[in-house]
Amino acid sequence: MNTEIKPRTKNLRRRNFTLRQLTLFEAVARTGSFTRTAEELHLTQPAVSNQIKQLEDQIGTPLFEHIGRRISPTEVGRELVVFCRDISQRIDEFENLLDDIKGLHHGVLNVSVVSTAEYFSPYLLARFCSHHPGVTVNLDVTNRDAVLKQLADNAPDMAIMGVPPEGANLVSQSFMPNPLVVIAAPNHMLAGMDDVPIKRVVKERFIIREPGSGTRDAFERFLNKSGSRLQNSMEMSSNEAIKHAVMAGLGLGVVSLHTLEMELKLGRLAIVDLVDFPLERQWYLVHRQGKRFSVAAQALKNFILTEAVHVVQATLPDRRVAAKPKRLIRRSIHSSE
Repeated sequence: MNTEIKPRTKNLRRRNFTLRQLTLFEAVARTGSFTRTAEELHLTQPAVSNQIKQLEDQIGTPLFEHIGRRISPTEVGRELVVFCRDISQRIDEFENLLDDIKGLHHGVLNVSVVSTAEYFSPYLLARFCSHHPGVTVNLDVTNRDAVLKQLADNAPDMAIMGVPPEGANLVSQSFMPNPLVVIAAPNHMLAGMDDVPIKRVVKERFIIREPGSGTRDAFERFLNKSGSRLQNSMEMSSNEAIKHAVMAGLGLGVVSLHTLEMELKLGRLAIVDLVDFPLERQWYLVHRQGKRFSVAAQALKNFILTEAVHVVQATLPDRRVAAKPKRLIRRSIHSSE
């Protein structure tokens, strides 16, 4: 029984090594003197001797031998010196890594965005990563309900979406306008009309997003407020599908202005001059209440809140002039300035 217990007891003792003991041991081995080590580390000589004695007791063998007035490591001591210096090097590497992280040279961030935000969020991340090339940002694009579930699970560092529901234990800050517009094929009869009333528009077939989409929720709230309802509609689960359906002449659609850069530039879609449109919404940066941000995450949050409007406008200037009716688009764009 005793032969089984002793090794386990020794192992437990070895686990009690402290970084302080190993640092002192390496210094004594390097200087060859307890006194010089004490002077170097601003300690008393007895304090150094006591720590080395405790380390030898824990290991169970002497670490130094006296040769004249100088002390030298024993065979076990020489092996321990190698490990101590390796540990010291690894600690230095870790401290450098911490400095890099604090200096935004490293880090992995997870950002979730609703599908409409995929049209501008890559521009934001590209600009941010150009300033912090060591930071990796993973982007997940999904619908509003899925983003809310991810936030509830504390999966992403932050999310970009329309206004989140109240009482969801979330913190949200608006950072950029998100105007919703009604789109039509360029040859549609409503494309060239001014001040189209809602009662006229609802007679047309609408291609709308799936339940759970923020765009659909906002449009349905607008219809309810105006006392109107769509007479004919069909659902599609992506902005791209809606835009292609509208281009094909299937009906009208409601999308964010941020999704239309190429189609407006090439004249493949037109914006209907609907009364009380565009719907003036906002983009929000959202995260869990009490979320503890890394340095990189805090930097990304600050960047989005302060720079998003300027980055999107600078990167996508054609939105100022390509859309019709121009007075509505100018009003939506300039409201962010």
